[in-house]
Amino acid sequence: MNAARDLPLRRLRLRYSDDSFIDRLWTIRRRWRLLLRLSLATSLAFFIATEVLDHEQAFFAPIAAIVALISGGGARVRTVIELVFGVAIGVLVGELLILGIGRGPWQMALVVALAVVVGTLVGLTGLALTQAATSSVLLTAVIPFAGTGNPAVTRFLDALVGGLVGLVMVLLIPRNPVRDIDREVQAFLRRLGSVLTLIASALREQDISQADRALARARGMQPLVDSMKETAHNVAEIARISPMRWRQRAHVQLYTATVIDLDNAVRDARVLARKTSALLRHHEQVPADMALAIDALAGAIGIFADDLSERDDFDEARGELVQAARMASLAMPEAVTMNSASVAAQVRSLAADLLYASGYTRDEIDDRLDFD
Repeated sequence: MNAARDLPLRRLRLRYSDDSFIDRLWTIRRRWRLLLRLSLATSLAFFIATEVLDHEQAFFAPIAAIVALISGGGARVRTVIELVFGVAIGVLVGELLILGIGRGPWQMALVVALAVVVGTLVGLTGLALTQAATSSVLLTAVIPFAGTGNPAVTRFLDALVGGLVGLVMVLLIPRNPVRDIDREVQAFLRRLGSVLTLIASALREQDISQADRALARARGMQPLVDSMKETAHNVAEIARISPMRWRQRAHVQLYTATVIDLDNAVRDARVLARKTSALLRHHEQVPADMALAIDALAGAIGIFADDLSERDDFDEARGELVQAARMASLAMPEAVTMNSASVAAQVRSLAADLLYASGYTRDEIDDRLDFD
């Protein structure tokens, strides 16, 4: 019983032990822009709220700056709007009630509940609804100094100042969007290539265990896919709103346009691994040269990755992808089985996904992959 209870803790220790102290130092180094933005944004927001607007207890300003910087990847402008709108609802409901019922534990319970109800009725969700609740709590819990003006107005202005300062920091100290998305995509493509290499080895050696490992590895790529999608949304926003990164917009768009097709490619790789495992498990005839076709596909992925990084024209990658699909088609045995046909079909589908990612249209792909 104790062992079962301690299992999550052991997993937590294992996960953290995977990162050495040097790895964490490198993580801090990569986050220097975030650290700089957080430091400048919180201090500047607090300075504006206290020294320029003459607000006491201006804690909403630095808090709003932090929320805008950290919680809004991919939608920071919308985050700032939701933040300010949520705070407005919270302070409006809170201030109106506090004027009539005062402050205290039961008053806080009522204020928070009504703030969430009102926020829901006007259509707030997610971060905006959270800010409506938290701002009403702070308004109830913190007693303003005498003579500091209307608390609802000051809290609202503080949230507006903090949110805008956080957004300005993103504009003035933006991450390198090309480098960020390239790191994600290259890691994904390397893993995808390793899956295909393992599948080819399984066919060549007729080793079911390798096919099963390839399937497990392909299934384990979903976190990479999710991270890649999130990064794509984030860098697209940075390239769109930051003048310092406008010159990178075309390259960023090239990357972000590939994300959906790359997601489809890993789905095809999972099916390919599963059909390869089934083919070997049922002792079906292994198609001659099918392993070579899949190796060629893995090689084409490496070329595609280089072309994407260097903004090349993809001509070489496209040629290799078409050749891999052709090899798979020619490798089909005379006695076709369901699994052998599926293996060849998935090689073609995977090649087609990457051709889509390279900018080919559906008609162009059909024309290039028509081997009849």
